Amino acid sequence: MMGRIPGVKPPSLTSLVRVQDRLTFLYAEHCVVNRADNAVTITDSRGTVHVPAAALSVLMLGPGSNITYAAICLLAESRSTCIWVGERGVRYYCHGASLARSTHLLEAQAKLVSSERSRVKVARRMYAMRFPDEKTDGLTMQQLLGKEGTRVRRAYERESKRTGVPWEGRSYKVTDFDDADEVNRALSATNTALYGVVHAVIVALGCSPGLGFVHARNERSFVYDIADLYKVDITVPLAFDLVAAQVPDVSVAARRGVRDRMKDGKFLQRCVRDIRTLLLSSDELEEEPLEVEDITVQLWSGASGYKSGGRNYSTEPLDSVDGNVANGMFDDEFGGPFEDFGDVTLREAYQTGKP
Repeated sequence: MMGRIPGVKPPSLTSLVRVQDRLTFLYAEHCVVNRADNAVTITDSRGTVHVPAAALSVLMLGPGSNITYAAICLLAESRSTCIWVGERGVRYYCHGASLARSTHLLEAQAKLVSSERSRVKVARRMYAMRFPDEKTDGLTMQQLLGKEGTRVRRAYERESKRTGVPWEGRSYKVTDFDDADEVNRALSATNTALYGVVHAVIVALGCSPGLGFVHARNERSFVYDIADLYKVDITVPLAFDLVAAQVPDVSVAARRGVRDRMKDGKFLQRCVRDIRTLLLSSDELEEEPLEVEDITVQLWSGASGYKSGGRNYSTEPLDSVDGNVANGMFDDEFGGPFEDFGDVTLREAYQTGKP
């Protein structure tokens, strides 16, 4: 039975690197991933590479890769995301733990996506990021989708003209990567790498990849929402450049190209900032810290807000448990006067902890 490595202290929350300051992604295939102290080791026929786990955003494991229990434990302790992908990094299967300990952003995301009015507002903010010189206030979703379609089509045409690579439209099959022309394969490969990094940022912040505002009813809807903010700037020009350069393996070159455009760390900072800006108000942005904090589990106590977990409130006086209850607001919260539950009333049950 394996556990912590003797003599090796696991990384603490306060010592972890913030998600916006981490490496973007590392793709590994046909290798063995293990642990040496607080680094993951990647070994193949060419040798062994040591990677500090706490500085890694996402480890992408491709075909032929084997990872040890110790390595997974280290990645979990470092709150680094580990995702299992298909050949060439094109398909995505599952991911690991989150860096976040607070559900603040997740609650904000769920609240915003649950109302049509707030959902449209967030969608407008997304399009405002894509059209900085145009007003999006008051536009319907149909109008926004039309503007986005026009923008993307023009981006493809512009890159085709710039590089001289013929363009006949976006065409690809999810089940067959090779059943497409070279530029479409390049787009699929670059987009997949982008999705992996964006997915890592989303889960690191504690958000849900599935709760999208424009995209919907897919387990990665929010990933596609956020990734679409950057495709025209990153993956579209890169894909056309790779085809124009006639690289021997477009999928490998695509991953390396995305890495080269993100290695300065500015992309992670931008992605974190954009997600927070979309989900939080100006006041919340000032209050919500970026640093990793050990958030104690809290209990929701209705109108009075949140209370610390790990305590038995049945032994405390009513006034100290919830001032609103003592003031008679408890009745309103349950739609009327206190009901009779056999030999105790709801008020007594609340005070004594009696079922």
